[in-house]
Amino acid sequence: MGMGARVLLFFSIYIYKEIETNLQPPNINKKVIEMNPILLLTISKEIDFQAIFVRTLTDWGLTAGIAKAIWMPIPMILVIVLATLLALVATWLERKISAAAQQRIGPEYIGPQGILVPIADVVKLVFKEAVTPTQTDNFLFTFGPLLVIIPIFLSFLIVPFGQKLIISNIGIGIFLWIVLSSIVPIGALMAGYASNNKYSLLGGLRSAAQSISYEVPLALSVLAIVMMSDSLSTIEIVAQQSSQGILSWNIWRQPIGVVIFWIAALAEAERLPFDLPEAEEELVAGYQTEYGGIRFMLFYGSSYLNLVLSSLIFAVLYLGGWSFPIPVELLANWLGVSETTLWLQPIVLSLGLTMTLVKAYLMIFLAILLRWTVPRVRIDQLLNLGWKFLFPISLVNLLLTAAFKLFVPILFGV
Repeated sequence: MGMGARVLLFFSIYIYKEIETNLQPPNINKKVIEMNPILLLTISKEIDFQAIFVRTLTDWGLTAGIAKAIWMPIPMILVIVLATLLALVATWLERKISAAAQQRIGPEYIGPQGILVPIADVVKLVFKEAVTPTQTDNFLFTFGPLLVIIPIFLSFLIVPFGQKLIISNIGIGIFLWIVLSSIVPIGALMAGYASNNKYSLLGGLRSAAQSISYEVPLALSVLAIVMMSDSLSTIEIVAQQSSQGILSWNIWRQPIGVVIFWIAALAEAERLPFDLPEAEEELVAGYQTEYGGIRFMLFYGSSYLNLVLSSLIFAVLYLGGWSFPIPVELLANWLGVSETTLWLQPIVLSLGLTMTLVKAYLMIFLAILLRWTVPRVRIDQLLNLGWKFLFPISLVNLLLTAAFKLFVPILFGV
């Protein structure tokens, strides 16, 4: 037996022991579960993978401290790989959708339908020389791109991709996302200042001003959702939208907040028509002007990572996350089967992941289409929209949500 098979066997045994004490469905044969360790994962309500991993390594002779140290980078590595793949798909969609909007073909020859173009971009930028201009602050110039992309990667930790596909169940998850998103413009401002270039500095200052202007209405629209759900956990917010299918999604209960959130999210991601920090006809490339090679790739990738992250958060807050438009319980009743039926569990698991990604990429499609439809606004128009319109409207929306929560709680399922 190979090492991989042994690891799978040991994990199956430990997972079974964990679930056996917490779950014993009446219509599932115990021996069937033992023969199907993958299905064992699908029927479990909650599994502490870290505890299982640490216990396995301690049984192999390692200390608990070493086992925990080995476990620590694993979730982050998975997040980086998954987020990067989602962003690469978004770059390919950007090319194909923009080509369709302009009646072009778009990428076609590098792989099927040009699907390998993002890989070619990464390879090209990795092997390009990273030039550092003279009279720059080398530390800030290098640290700026890292300060932009690292908080975005960390924010993916709070996204529930499915009912059981949860990387980390953080009780203040949505608050953590707002905090981490406020760090990103600091990196852009740092890069603009360190570049010793007036266009870069103006781009960094614009990024900071734009972020401050739109973080306030963004946070207020999220606060309205938190007030409705009585929770900062993204998992609980999704769970409260799963009872009545599409009718219980927050998009119907927050019609004003959903518009404010999406406009502010596009501004936070610096997407057209709000890409003023890097407006090419005014600032060459903004705070990215002096960057090349892998450091430019970090900036370029962070914009698409931020777009994917904002779309996932939108799907979680307003579109029910992993929930299907028709409740799974109702579908199971129509089929005449129980929700705990063994063959139904992997279908539900796959359906939840699919729904989360479909909703997120629907919003990405709308963002890309908006880029090739709406002209770029001026910086004064951008700031006026944030402070004079979105900010007061988001305050009124929050007050209305609080009033309905107090006097008409049945609207929020209370």
